[in-house]
Amino acid sequence: MDPDRLAAWEREYEAVLSELSEAAASGEHARLRDLSRRHNSLEALVNTGRRLQQAEADAQTAREMLEDASADDRELLKAELDQSLADAEGLEQELRLLLVPSDPNDGRNVIVEIRGAEGGEEANLFARDLFEMYRRYAERRNWKLEVLSSDVSEREGLNEITFVVRGDDAWRRLKHEGGTHRVQRVPVTESSGRIHTSAATVMVLPEAEEIEVKIDPADLRVDVFRSTGPGGQSVNTTDSAVRVTHAPTGIVVSMQDEKSQIQNRARAMQVLRARLLKREQDRLASEQSEQRRNQVGGGGRSEKIRTYNFKENRVTDHRVKLTLHKLDRVLDGELEELVDALLADERDRQIDEGGAAAAGG
Repeated sequence: MDPDRLAAWEREYEAVLSELSEAAASGEHARLRDLSRRHNSLEALVNTGRRLQQAEADAQTAREMLEDASADDRELLKAELDQSLADAEGLEQELRLLLVPSDPNDGRNVIVEIRGAEGGEEANLFARDLFEMYRRYAERRNWKLEVLSSDVSEREGLNEITFVVRGDDAWRRLKHEGGTHRVQRVPVTESSGRIHTSAATVMVLPEAEEIEVKIDPADLRVDVFRSTGPGGQSVNTTDSAVRVTHAPTGIVVSMQDEKSQIQNRARAMQVLRARLLKREQDRLASEQSEQRRNQVGGGGRSEKIRTYNFKENRVTDHRVKLTLHKLDRVLDGELEELVDALLADERDRQIDEGGAAAAGG
């Protein structure tokens, strides 16, 4: 363990502790959140670095004692040396993992948008299945889920639905769900029993605070209209639904679930901020990597990230080449095995790409 690197971490750790106190006293919530994340990261680095340094020192002491040890003591010292070397190796691996760059969105709440894509009404019915899957997963994780907006299709599917998930690890465990999800099954609309392939898209956005995303009111066009239900019939006698258009980006957000125009506008702005934050983060990421792809694409079957095959009770995640023959349990919210595989793959790729060296240099 390089003593200079450990000393640098310890200095930064003390500095962050001081800044945390200042941010807490001044009520700077965004800065306090960022500093807390850095504090936790540095605390883990410092503690692991100290343990690694001690293990290396123990190994060196055992080596030196072995040189002059009697025959009776050599076996015991050799065992101590082997144990110290094993401890040091494990701590080095632990340190490499800690040095993988953390996701700046960790700890944020998550806004999820699901839309029926290719496949007509069957795609809308599958979009509802996906929503129920995430709702049950949220229950298992003790997260809070709140529907912001939903558009029910004629057969009780979902043309689209937008909801927020609140939980400390919600972003970390949902961020890889964004993309095109493909389903293979016999639709309820199919009388011949023939299997169809349809798709729904999922977009996962980190929730943004007002202070993080500045929106000029002059850049907004706000239209109000009457809420509608399945088939387009009016379900409200007042113009409570809101459509917000952000002129510079062309992003459009509509909300109609609340009876109050004010509430619908607040929810629309909540989703707009999330989309603008994600847009800016993607722009910065694309400057660093030309290989970055959009989560959802066009919603076509060829862009799938995961396939759900009902006949074989099978779900396959194509990114990590993982197939599970328990689709029924996955749809019941048992997503841990899929999520853990995606997180492990992300961590391994970051280590392979030299993220640890870049972060610790």
